[in-house]
Amino acid sequence: MGRMKASILVIEDSASVRRLIEVCLRPLGVEIRSVEDGLLGLEAAKFEIPQTIVLDIGLPGMDGWEVLAKLRADEATKQVRVLVLTAHAQPEMADRAAAKGADSFMTKPFRPEELRESVQELLSLAAASQ
Repeated sequence: MGRMKASILVIEDSASVRRLIEVCLRPLGVEIRSVEDGLLGLEAAKFEIPQTIVLDIGLPGMDGWEVLAKLRADEATKQVRVLVLTAHAQPEMADRAAAKGADSFMTKPFRPEELRESVQELLSLAAASQ
């Protein structure tokens, strides 16, 4: 049996930012799914477990912190690599993301090549731990 294609789930409420993330990550040659709110993101993560999630914090319904907590509390999704992406650039946000179990942290606006490199690194870590 062949290895499953690596997949990324993007949970971001802004359609333009979602498209930008998808365009940035397309060169990685992985499957990319995108949803626009936390609840859909959590459902998508549990239904088809991705290797990596790009998670916005300011989401409608259920915010990114709550999504992250639920991912980490669930046996099925606790190993998924999560990159927290937020417009809140305060230094304590990175600490909070790490404390809550995020694997990586980035602020918006982001540099496309930095996002791609960070996600590539997380995909490599995910592949190594499988």
